[in-house]
Amino acid sequence: MPTFHTYDGTELAYHLVGEGAPLICLPGGAMRASAYLGTLGGLSSCRQLVLLDLRGTGDSAAPDDSATYRCDRQAEDVEALRAHLGLEHVDLLAHSAAGDLAALYAARYPHRLRNLVLVAPTTLATGLPTAVGDARAAAALRGSEPWYEDALAALEEIWAGRMTGGLRARTRPFLYGRWDAAAQEHAAASSAQINAEAAARYAGEGAFDPAATVPALRTLEAPALVLAGEYDSILTPDRAAELAALFPHAEFAVQRGAAHFPWIDDAGAFARTVEAFLDPEVHSVRAGGIRLAYRVWGDPAAPPVVLAHGRCGSSGDWAHIAARLAGTHRVYAFDFRGHGLSDWPGRYSFELFRDDLHGFLEARNLAGATVVGHSMGGVAAYLLAERHPGLIGRLVIEEAPPPFPLDPPRPVPEHPDGELGFDWPLVPSTDAQLNAPDPAGRELLGDIGVPTLLVGGGPSSHVAQGDLARMAARIPGAELVTIDAGHLVHTERPEEFLSALRAFGI
Repeated sequence: MPTFHTYDGTELAYHLVGEGAPLICLPGGAMRASAYLGTLGGLSSCRQLVLLDLRGTGDSAAPDDSATYRCDRQAEDVEALRAHLGLEHVDLLAHSAAGDLAALYAARYPHRLRNLVLVAPTTLATGLPTAVGDARAAAALRGSEPWYEDALAALEEIWAGRMTGGLRARTRPFLYGRWDAAAQEHAAASSAQINAEAAARYAGEGAFDPAATVPALRTLEAPALVLAGEYDSILTPDRAAELAALFPHAEFAVQRGAAHFPWIDDAGAFARTVEAFLDPEVHSVRAGGIRLAYRVWGDPAAPPVVLAHGRCGSSGDWAHIAARLAGTHRVYAFDFRGHGLSDWPGRYSFELFRDDLHGFLEARNLAGATVVGHSMGGVAAYLLAERHPGLIGRLVIEEAPPPFPLDPPRPVPEHPDGELGFDWPLVPSTDAQLNAPDPAGRELLGDIGVPTLLVGGGPSSHVAQGDLARMAARIPGAELVTIDAGHLVHTERPEEFLSALRAFGI
């Protein structure tokens, strides 16, 4: 367990979890040991979490002067940790009450921040008061839960100013999206992990000066993510949106089905959102209520090309092709819902993937762009071109399943072992559509009014090449090129694939 000495000589401990670039993590509570953060929903798989035990908590020593438990005094502990780690700039994540600590650090040391992640943060430092009415409305969303009446009664007592340990324990179900065994185990550890004396002093008189802090945050150059849980009654989504509005470069996200500990409620959703935000090569837009992660290459003024990946893939599948096209184009590649770093909502169909493509084009103002779709992405592209041809300038369909029933049909798939980079339910959902596609998909092929190139993979592909030819014949003026590469033409034969695109005018 590594330690360091902070500005007043107090020895503070921190814990390293995972691999990758360091992410300093500040625990809430207030004044709760960092152990409750765990791996932050598996975020440790891509970042090294530096979990700081605040002074007097966990493995850190108690200070000689208890007045230094005050939040503003602890901002210097964060700076001392940065210097100890030898980092010129830091990525900083703070949960709950540590949101105020992170806000004070950002205001005091803006030049040291690279990225700021605020997870269900409190807002005392920014002067955004807790609105009991908003919290009561958020709590009411849990009205069907068996524990609701007792927990609400305890919460009303707390709102009336009568806080006790017993009341706080009764309200804990509100802090989790599901009050299941995992949530109960996590909650049960809380009392032993919190330094009650330190917590009482954390927000003491003089700790916060919103009149000074807010103007500093309004000029913060570092990007900020404010992540709220849909059911959180401590930081409601509306209040989180107000907080995000204080930052000039902010992203605001609401995790569906989550409350105050979103990585406990849905580890994958939490980790994907934070990972996408922290990755400098990944951006996000919201389309139809779904967060879509994407990557971009090339000159912003160049003609746009949008690359749509296949089923069970991601935008990263296009890296080589995108880099080559970026010499003459502005290239975008996004993750469909249920894939990569985009949201995994649990419901999938080719029509919903079509809507993702539609929403992405509109969100990025890319009407008239060239669209290149592989496999499932190709289906989404031709379904969109059938109904909204004005959104697409030129269309390339690579090895997309044609809208004809499979013969023989695909059997019910079996879930593979291990972790997946996609949401498994999308496989049986789309297999069912491949077996019995909507007749409109083939009936409207003749309505595609944009220049269209179909690329087939030849006899080694599992896609019926004769059906590709039938589809090409139904699309006015469509060209069909066969490259004997199997289903992954752009991966297996990238040079021939690029030559086909160039011959098509891309």
